[in-house]
Amino acid sequence: MIISRTPLRISFFGGGTDYPSWSRVHGGAVIAATIDKYCYLTCRHLPPFFEHRFRVVYSFIENCQTIDEIQHPAVREVLRHLAVTRGVEIHHDGDLPARSGMGSSSAFTVGLLHALYALKGCMPSKEQLAREAISVEQDRVGETVGSQDQVMAAYGGVNHVTFAPSGEFSVRPLTLAPERIRELNAHLMLFYTGIKRTASDVAQTYVNGVDERKRIINATLVKQEGQPENVGQATLALIENDFITGVCLPVDGGRTIFAGDGEVAGVKD
Repeated sequence: MIISRTPLRISFFGGGTDYPSWSRVHGGAVIAATIDKYCYLTCRHLPPFFEHRFRVVYSFIENCQTIDEIQHPAVREVLRHLAVTRGVEIHHDGDLPARSGMGSSSAFTVGLLHALYALKGCMPSKEQLAREAISVEQDRVGETVGSQDQVMAAYGGVNHVTFAPSGEFSVRPLTLAPERIRELNAHLMLFYTGIKRTASDVAQTYVNGVDERKRIINATLVKQEGQPENVGQATLALIENDFITGVCLPVDGGRTIFAGDGEVAGVKD
Protein backbone atom coordinates (compact mmCIF):
# COMPACT_ATOMS: atom_id res chain seq x y z
CA MET A 1 0.00 0.00 0.00
CA ILE A 2 1.23 3.49 -0.89
CA ILE A 3 0.34 6.55 1.19
CA SER A 4 0.98 10.05 -0.16
CA ARG A 5 0.70 13.31 1.78
CA THR A 6 0.37 16.50 -0.28
CA PRO A 7 0.20 20.02 1.23
CA LEU A 8 -2.50 22.60 0.68
CA ARG A 9 -1.51 26.19 -0.06
CA ILE A 10 -2.28 29.85 0.54
CA SER A 11 -1.62 32.41 -2.18
CA PHE A 12 -0.26 35.87 -1.33
CA PHE A 13 0.21 37.68 -4.64
CA GLY A 14 -0.44 37.16 -8.33
CA GLY A 15 -3.47 34.88 -8.25
CA GLY A 16 -5.18 34.93 -11.65
CA THR A 17 -2.02 35.57 -13.64
CA ASP A 18 -1.38 31.81 -13.62
CA TYR A 19 -4.46 31.11 -15.76
CA PRO A 20 -3.46 30.14 -19.33
CA SER A 21 -5.74 32.77 -20.88
CA TRP A 22 -3.54 35.39 -19.22
CA SER A 23 -0.12 33.78 -18.77
CA ARG A 24 0.09 32.47 -22.36
CA VAL A 25 -0.16 36.10 -23.53
CA HIS A 26 1.38 38.25 -20.81
CA GLY A 27 3.20 35.77 -18.58
CA GLY A 28 2.41 35.58 -14.87
CA ALA A 29 3.93 35.38 -11.42
CA VAL A 30 2.71 34.36 -7.98
CA ILE A 31 4.05 34.20 -4.44
CA ALA A 32 2.49 31.40 -2.43
CA ALA A 33 3.22 29.03 0.43
CA THR A 34 2.15 25.55 1.42
CA ILE A 35 0.80 25.02 4.94
CA ASP A 36 0.63 22.22 7.49
CA LYS A 37 -2.74 20.97 6.22
CA TYR A 38 -2.65 18.01 3.87
CA CYS A 39 -4.43 15.78 1.39
CA TYR A 40 -3.84 12.07 2.08
CA LEU A 41 -4.25 9.34 -0.53
CA THR A 42 -3.77 5.61 -0.10
CA CYS A 43 -3.48 3.31 -3.09
CA ARG A 44 -3.09 -0.42 -3.42
CA HIS A 45 -3.54 -3.05 -6.10
CA LEU A 46 -6.95 -4.63 -5.69
CA PRO A 47 -6.95 -8.44 -5.36
CA PRO A 48 -8.83 -10.20 -8.17
CA PHE A 49 -11.46 -11.68 -5.86
CA PHE A 50 -13.82 -8.70 -5.85
CA GLU A 51 -16.71 -8.08 -8.20
CA HIS A 52 -15.27 -4.64 -9.02
CA ARG A 53 -11.85 -3.73 -10.45
CA PHE A 54 -11.71 -0.13 -9.23
CA ARG A 55 -12.77 1.17 -5.85
CA VAL A 56 -12.61 4.92 -5.15
CA VAL A 57 -13.48 6.22 -1.69
CA TYR A 58 -13.92 9.95 -1.04
CA SER A 59 -17.15 11.71 -0.03
CA PHE A 60 -18.76 8.99 -2.15
CA ILE A 61 -17.84 5.36 -2.74
CA GLU A 62 -17.47 4.12 -6.29
CA ASN A 63 -17.13 0.45 -7.23
CA CYS A 64 -16.50 0.18 -10.96
CA GLN A 65 -15.47 -2.38 -13.53
CA THR A 66 -13.84 0.04 -15.99
CA ILE A 67 -12.08 3.39 -15.79
CA ASP A 68 -14.77 4.94 -17.99
CA GLU A 69 -17.38 4.21 -15.31
CA ILE A 70 -15.55 6.27 -12.67
CA GLN A 71 -17.41 9.51 -11.94
CA HIS A 72 -14.63 11.37 -10.13
CA PRO A 73 -13.04 13.31 -13.03
CA ALA A 74 -9.51 13.62 -11.61
CA VAL A 75 -9.33 9.93 -10.65
CA ARG A 76 -10.67 8.83 -14.03
CA GLU A 77 -8.28 11.01 -16.04
CA VAL A 78 -5.20 10.22 -13.91
CA LEU A 79 -5.85 6.49 -14.38
CA ARG A 80 -6.21 7.06 -18.12
CA HIS A 81 -3.09 9.22 -18.20
CA LEU A 82 -1.03 6.51 -16.51
CA ALA A 83 -2.65 3.75 -18.58
CA VAL A 84 -3.53 1.77 -15.46
CA THR A 85 -4.80 -1.69 -16.38
CA ARG A 86 -4.59 -3.52 -13.05
CA GLY A 87 -7.36 -3.03 -10.50
CA VAL A 88 -6.67 -0.45 -7.79
CA GLU A 89 -8.29 0.82 -4.62
CA ILE A 90 -7.97 4.53 -3.80
CA HIS A 91 -8.90 6.22 -0.52
CA HIS A 92 -8.87 9.96 0.08
CA ASP A 93 -8.76 11.85 3.39
CA GLY A 94 -8.15 15.56 3.91
CA ASP A 95 -7.38 17.92 6.76
CA LEU A 96 -9.75 20.52 5.25
CA PRO A 97 -13.04 20.15 3.38
CA ALA A 98 -13.05 20.14 -0.41
CA ARG A 99 -13.85 23.40 -2.25
CA SER A 100 -12.49 25.55 0.59
CA GLY A 101 -10.18 27.61 -1.62
CA MET A 102 -6.88 26.10 -0.46
CA GLY A 103 -5.90 24.28 -3.64
CA SER A 104 -7.28 20.95 -2.42
CA SER A 105 -8.33 19.76 -5.88
CA SER A 106 -4.83 20.17 -7.29
CA ALA A 107 -3.29 18.66 -4.16
CA PHE A 108 -5.55 15.66 -4.77
CA THR A 109 -4.38 15.36 -8.39
CA VAL A 110 -0.69 15.72 -7.51
CA GLY A 111 -1.01 13.29 -4.61
CA LEU A 112 -2.81 10.70 -6.72
CA LEU A 113 -0.20 10.91 -9.47
CA HIS A 114 2.55 10.56 -6.86
CA ALA A 115 0.93 7.55 -5.20
CA LEU A 116 0.16 5.70 -8.44
CA TYR A 117 3.66 6.29 -9.76
CA ALA A 118 5.02 4.87 -6.51
CA LEU A 119 2.70 1.89 -6.88
CA LYS A 120 4.37 1.31 -10.25
CA GLY A 121 7.80 1.55 -8.63
CA CYS A 122 8.60 4.96 -10.14
CA MET A 123 9.72 8.18 -8.43
CA PRO A 124 8.72 11.22 -10.53
CA SER A 125 10.37 14.61 -10.04
CA LYS A 126 8.54 17.60 -8.61
CA GLU A 127 8.52 19.23 -12.03
CA GLN A 128 7.03 16.13 -13.65
CA LEU A 129 4.29 15.92 -11.04
CA ALA A 130 3.41 19.59 -11.51
CA ARG A 131 3.38 19.41 -15.32
CA GLU A 132 1.30 16.24 -15.45
CA ALA A 133 -1.17 17.54 -12.86
CA ILE A 134 -1.61 20.74 -14.90
CA SER A 135 -2.18 18.67 -18.03
CA VAL A 136 -4.71 16.41 -16.31
CA GLU A 137 -6.78 19.27 -14.91
CA GLN A 138 -6.60 21.74 -17.79
CA ASP A 139 -6.45 19.44 -20.81
CA ARG A 140 -7.96 16.11 -19.83
CA VAL A 141 -10.63 17.20 -17.34
CA GLY A 142 -11.08 20.55 -19.11
CA GLU A 143 -11.46 22.65 -15.98
CA THR A 144 -10.94 26.42 -15.97
CA VAL A 145 -8.09 26.39 -13.45
CA GLY A 146 -4.70 28.04 -13.13
CA SER A 147 -1.30 26.45 -12.69
CA GLN A 148 -0.02 27.68 -9.33
CA ASP A 149 -1.90 25.13 -7.21
CA GLN A 150 -0.36 22.13 -8.96
CA VAL A 151 3.13 23.65 -8.80
CA MET A 152 2.84 24.52 -5.12
CA ALA A 153 1.45 21.09 -4.22
CA ALA A 154 4.33 19.39 -6.04
CA TYR A 155 7.16 21.61 -4.76
CA GLY A 156 6.01 22.73 -1.31
CA GLY A 157 7.52 25.59 0.68
CA VAL A 158 7.38 29.35 0.12
CA ASN A 159 7.96 30.08 -3.55
CA HIS A 160 8.03 32.73 -6.23
CA VAL A 161 6.64 31.01 -9.31
CA THR A 162 6.77 32.61 -12.76
CA PHE A 163 4.80 31.48 -15.81
CA ALA A 164 6.10 32.20 -19.31
CA PRO A 165 3.92 32.67 -22.42
CA SER A 166 5.54 29.49 -23.78
CA GLY A 167 3.83 27.49 -21.03
CA GLU A 168 7.05 26.95 -19.09
CA PHE A 169 7.26 27.77 -15.40
CA SER A 170 10.10 28.35 -12.96
CA VAL A 171 10.10 27.98 -9.20
CA ARG A 172 12.35 30.08 -6.98
CA PRO A 173 12.19 29.17 -3.28
CA LEU A 174 12.17 32.22 -1.04
CA THR A 175 14.87 31.88 1.59
CA LEU A 176 13.57 33.25 4.87
CA ALA A 177 15.27 33.31 8.24
CA PRO A 178 13.53 31.18 10.90
CA GLU A 179 12.63 34.27 12.93
CA ARG A 180 11.06 35.85 9.83
CA ILE A 181 8.94 32.73 9.26
CA ARG A 182 7.83 32.80 12.88
CA GLU A 183 6.96 36.48 12.53
CA LEU A 184 4.95 35.79 9.38
CA ASN A 185 3.06 32.94 11.05
CA ALA A 186 2.34 35.16 14.04
CA HIS A 187 0.65 37.70 11.76
CA LEU A 188 -1.47 35.29 9.73
CA MET A 189 -4.93 34.07 10.67
CA LEU A 190 -6.94 31.55 8.69
CA PHE A 191 -10.69 31.14 9.18
CA TYR A 192 -13.06 28.55 7.77
CA THR A 193 -16.27 30.33 6.73
CA GLY A 194 -18.18 27.20 5.79
CA ILE A 195 -18.63 28.60 2.27
CA LYS A 196 -17.79 26.08 -0.44
CA ARG A 197 -17.22 26.86 -4.10
CA THR A 198 -15.56 25.25 -7.08
CA ALA A 199 -12.54 27.23 -8.31
CA SER A 200 -13.32 26.39 -11.93
CA ASP A 201 -16.82 27.87 -11.66
CA VAL A 202 -15.55 31.05 -10.01
CA ALA A 203 -12.74 31.44 -12.54
CA GLN A 204 -15.14 31.26 -15.47
CA THR A 205 -16.72 34.52 -14.31
CA TYR A 206 -13.54 36.47 -15.01
CA VAL A 207 -11.35 34.25 -17.20
CA ASN A 208 -13.98 34.28 -19.94
CA GLY A 209 -14.13 38.04 -19.50
CA VAL A 210 -10.49 38.29 -20.57
CA ASP A 211 -11.37 37.04 -24.05
CA GLU A 212 -14.39 39.34 -24.25
CA ARG A 213 -12.27 42.30 -23.19
CA LYS A 214 -9.71 41.43 -25.86
CA ARG A 215 -12.46 41.24 -28.49
CA ILE A 216 -13.76 44.69 -27.54
CA ILE A 217 -10.29 46.23 -27.62
CA ASN A 218 -9.61 44.71 -31.04
CA ALA A 219 -12.84 46.31 -32.29
CA THR A 220 -11.47 49.83 -31.77
CA LEU A 221 -9.48 51.89 -34.24
CA VAL A 222 -6.33 52.06 -32.12
CA LYS A 223 -6.62 48.42 -30.94
CA GLN A 224 -5.18 49.10 -27.51
CA GLU A 225 -6.51 49.61 -24.01
CA GLY A 226 -6.98 53.20 -22.86
CA GLN A 227 -5.34 54.67 -19.78
CA PRO A 228 -6.59 57.24 -17.24
CA GLU A 229 -4.20 59.85 -18.67
CA ASN A 230 -6.03 59.62 -22.03
CA VAL A 231 -9.18 60.91 -20.36
CA GLY A 232 -7.16 63.53 -18.48
CA GLN A 233 -5.54 64.82 -21.68
CA ALA A 234 -8.93 65.14 -23.40
CA THR A 235 -10.37 66.99 -20.40
CA LEU A 236 -7.38 69.34 -20.27
CA ALA A 237 -7.81 70.17 -23.97
CA LEU A 238 -11.41 71.19 -23.32
CA ILE A 239 -10.49 73.32 -20.31
CA GLU A 240 -7.81 75.22 -22.20
CA ASN A 241 -10.13 76.06 -25.12
CA ASP A 242 -12.23 79.13 -24.16
CA PHE A 243 -14.44 78.82 -27.23
CA ILE A 244 -15.82 75.39 -26.25
CA THR A 245 -18.67 75.69 -23.76
CA GLY A 246 -19.71 72.05 -23.81
CA VAL A 247 -19.22 68.86 -25.76
CA CYS A 248 -19.75 65.11 -25.58
CA LEU A 249 -16.28 63.73 -26.27
CA PRO A 250 -15.96 59.93 -26.34
CA VAL A 251 -12.51 58.78 -25.23
CA ASP A 252 -12.80 55.16 -26.29
CA GLY A 253 -10.13 54.50 -28.91
CA GLY A 254 -12.62 55.00 -31.72
CA ARG A 255 -15.05 52.31 -30.63
CA THR A 256 -18.12 54.53 -31.17
CA ILE A 257 -17.24 55.12 -34.84
CA PHE A 258 -15.82 51.69 -35.56
CA ALA A 259 -17.56 48.64 -34.10
CA GLY A 260 -15.67 46.03 -36.10
CA ASP A 261 -17.05 43.49 -38.56
CA GLY A 262 -17.28 46.18 -41.26
CA GLU A 263 -19.58 48.40 -39.21
CA VAL A 264 -18.56 52.06 -39.31
CA ALA A 265 -20.58 54.91 -37.75
CA GLY A 266 -23.55 52.62 -37.35
CA VAL A 267 -23.69 51.69 -41.08
CA LYS A 268 -22.94 48.13 -42.19
CA ASP A 269 -21.42 47.26 -45.56
